[in-house]
Amino acid sequence: MRMKAFALTPLLGSLLLGTAPALSVAATPVPVFVKAAVVEPLEETIEALGTLRANEAVTLSATVTETITAIHFDDGERVESGKVLVEMTSEEEHALLEEARSTLREAQRQYQRIKGLVKTNLASESLLDERRAAYETAQAKLQATQSRLQDRLIIAPFDGVVGLRQISVGALVTPGDRITTLDDDNVMKLDMSVPAVFINSLRPGMTVVANARELGDKDFEGEIASLDSRVDPVTRALSVRALLPNPERQLKPGMLMTVTLKKPPVNYIMIPEEALIQEGFNQFAFVVDTSKEPATVSKRQLSTGPRRPGVVSVITGIEAGELVVTHGIMRLNQGSAVSITATQQGEESLSELLKQSSTDRGAH
Repeated sequence: MRMKAFALTPLLGSLLLGTAPALSVAATPVPVFVKAAVVEPLEETIEALGTLRANEAVTLSATVTETITAIHFDDGERVESGKVLVEMTSEEEHALLEEARSTLREAQRQYQRIKGLVKTNLASESLLDERRAAYETAQAKLQATQSRLQDRLIIAPFDGVVGLRQISVGALVTPGDRITTLDDDNVMKLDMSVPAVFINSLRPGMTVVANARELGDKDFEGEIASLDSRVDPVTRALSVRALLPNPERQLKPGMLMTVTLKKPPVNYIMIPEEALIQEGFNQFAFVVDTSKEPATVSKRQLSTGPRRPGVVSVITGIEAGELVVTHGIMRLNQGSAVSITATQQGEESLSELLKQSSTDRGAH
């Protein structure tokens, strides 16, 4: 049986051989919404937990064993520096004080008398030295007696608020017995632990904002006063101390505070979060090239930085002023032709952009 020979047309032959000329198909531009990358200041924040302490705090206690004779403060009273808070039995010390003063007066009188006689050669230098020594000894004894008397008084070392009274008149106290506490709460210390990864961002003077659940949503603003010289080897955190003004005395020692540390604003190139394409650990965005007709897009890999709600900073990959696609991304590929339906100016919602595009089409 003889097979018929078929003559191949030039086009069919070229298709089979893979040498057919490319068919020109005009691609329909994809409608997209875009927004220009802009340079904006971004204020980064660091969050931590901190504990409040009084600016100055002390537990007042006795240094001698004596009986309480008078109490000059009430629970929670505000006192000034130098105020006598508690008196203890001191009759013997008062008597010794009068004796020491009398001895000092007599020693001073004898010293001045001999000093005058020496000038007229009626007394020897050795006698003058004896009277000077007696005078200085009397001064030392008076100071020692005054110190012992001072030990029988509990005096406020600084302005502040006293705590609850732990003793009563007539009670016998011994060294170390707690009488009360004294806190200077005009300014509060806020101690917090911040992860060491932020160590380069911390510095004295940085603004902090703190709030406590007990005080509702009220914010208290202060600044970092000092940083610890060591990083904790267990927690890998650095202890940071901030100072918070407390004019209304709302803050109390021991309160737990939620702290936000504000870094100085830094200018970044910002793009909308919806323009970001996440592929594994890599991030991309479609950038519009308007120099062509129709406009096309290129897929750029980005290096991003800190964010704030709705926007993300770009370290590398996009220049300020370039247009990035915010809506219509799913239909795009590298080199896709696009038509810009609307340009986002601010924080417009998708419905607002659709309304804007409809208005623009109606105008044309």
